[in-house]
Amino acid sequence: MMDGRDSVRHRAFTRRTLLLSGGVVGIYTVLAGRMFQLQVLQQDQFTMLAEDNRVNVQLIAPPRGRVYDRFGVELANTSQNYRVLIIPEQTKDPEATLRELAQLVPLPEARIQRVLREVRHSKPFKPVLVTEGLDWDQFSKVNINAPDLAGIEPDVGELRNYPFGPWLSHVLGYVAGPTDEDIDEDPELLSLPGFRVGRSGVEKAADVELRGKPGAAQVEVNAYGRVIRELSRREGEPGQDVVMTLDMEIQKLTEEHLRGQSGSAVMMDVNNGEVISIVSAPGFDPNPFTTTVTPQLWKELNQDPLKPLLNKAITGVYPPGSTFKPIVALAALESGAMKPSNRVTCTGAVALGNHVFHCWKRGGHGSMDMHAAIKNSCDIYFYECARRAGIDAIEAMAKRFGLGQVYGLEIPGEKSGLVPGQDWKTRRGLGKWTTGETYNVGIGQGALLLTPLQLCVMCARLANGGKTVTPHVIKSFGDKPRELPPILNLNLDPAHVAIVHDGMDAVVNEGGTAARSRINIDGFEMAGKSGTAQIRRITDELRGKSPDQIPWEYRDHALFIAFAPVAKPKYAVAVVVEHGGGGSKVAAPIAKDMMILALQRDPAGKPSFVPGTRTAGTAAVSG
Repeated sequence: MMDGRDSVRHRAFTRRTLLLSGGVVGIYTVLAGRMFQLQVLQQDQFTMLAEDNRVNVQLIAPPRGRVYDRFGVELANTSQNYRVLIIPEQTKDPEATLRELAQLVPLPEARIQRVLREVRHSKPFKPVLVTEGLDWDQFSKVNINAPDLAGIEPDVGELRNYPFGPWLSHVLGYVAGPTDEDIDEDPELLSLPGFRVGRSGVEKAADVELRGKPGAAQVEVNAYGRVIRELSRREGEPGQDVVMTLDMEIQKLTEEHLRGQSGSAVMMDVNNGEVISIVSAPGFDPNPFTTTVTPQLWKELNQDPLKPLLNKAITGVYPPGSTFKPIVALAALESGAMKPSNRVTCTGAVALGNHVFHCWKRGGHGSMDMHAAIKNSCDIYFYECARRAGIDAIEAMAKRFGLGQVYGLEIPGEKSGLVPGQDWKTRRGLGKWTTGETYNVGIGQGALLLTPLQLCVMCARLANGGKTVTPHVIKSFGDKPRELPPILNLNLDPAHVAIVHDGMDAVVNEGGTAARSRINIDGFEMAGKSGTAQIRRITDELRGKSPDQIPWEYRDHALFIAFAPVAKPKYAVAVVVEHGGGGSKVAAPIAKDMMILALQRDPAGKPSFVPGTRTAGTAAVSG
């Protein structure tokens, strides 16, 4: 029989047991509820998360788009790239492995150190590019010795190829491996072995379109992120093909004419602004830039006195010389300062204060009206023309023709040149503008500086009667034509334009300064204006000497602008030969041959090239 004390202890034990049992049941109830939530209610969510832990997505570099000329000739494509990768986790000593590899293929010390830095900062299972652009013999050596080179993996990728090398180096530019700054923008894509980005030229300007969209591969990985197997694969979407406005045959002809010289030439369609040819000489081979430029090559290019790395067509600035005189004539006509019949007597020199301004023709031209002054390029006439019109009228007319500005050409680096005036001089704190400076601008000298591209645009707008065509080198992205700014009217007096046209016609076809470059083909007649730009003041020591008697670096620049056909202008061209001497002797023959070939190949009425098709006349240009 249980006494009172036992009864109390029993009741206390029972309560504790009930409380403990209730707690345990409660805990299990919460756990069961949580498990039900995770396994049933949130099953889809956690299934997806678990799958992400097991399956990774790796990006696949897309094929880069190709570049064509207006007739379908390939200007840039891709070729097989024999390369070597290293997988860090598969070698105990990456440096020793790389030095063994250097016995088989060229591998400079600087490259070895760069690879080692990348290895230290990469995941151990991620391949790192060691070298590329190998020839077949080098690639074969690596393959034969690969079993003895721990971690080395021979691989075949794609490499950008420029079939015409130096002929298009300044236009197309080149691609190269991304910098650390580039990779920061898109680490996954740009860090892929062998991926390239545009570094200059159209390759840079159209890099986004040419790059395409990456593909993706689903791969199964283990807990450390190492790939076990590939589950699925979607190839990248190739970049868009770019069709350029260039004609490779004319580009080739121009390059041949400028070979061995320092200069440039630009040709464009006066009605729509398409650039048919744009050459800067000398060029450089862009193909080595797609892999690794050797220090020796870089030094040679930078120390070359002809400056092959400089795109002279858009960044070279020159006094335009007498090629600027048509602008001065239009400014004088529009301002009413001169009439076409006004005559100025040229004796070969004119005094202004204590300074004497000379004409290029010693002894003078005699009495000149505007037609004769343009034809014979009389400096004395244009000194007077500029004095009467004034610098403000000349500056305004020059800017209407697109001088002193950039056009947004799809080749980076375009310079604006300089059209000077009173405001410009005041801003620079150089004092008041003088009549002597107006004289100099009147013959295209002094502070006036223009690029060959600007000279061509000026000539094109003059040839079409004063329409603001904008130069461009990209015709379309794939089959989609690119959008262009609207063409406006400069509102020039047609009678004034006709006077200048007639004068430029006389320069070539009526015994003017460029008569030797006359085109004797019916319907191809060319009008033009020669120019000789001084780069230093003519001293008594140099006066009267031929260019051959003057050191090359002291010789005048040779310039020529032209349009054709005279009756219905289609093309405009500007040629600048640095230190070439006389424009009519050196630059005009180049413009003549370019114009003849352009008119012979005029695609009017022919179908335009669309990527994926071939039109008549698309045979590859010989190298």
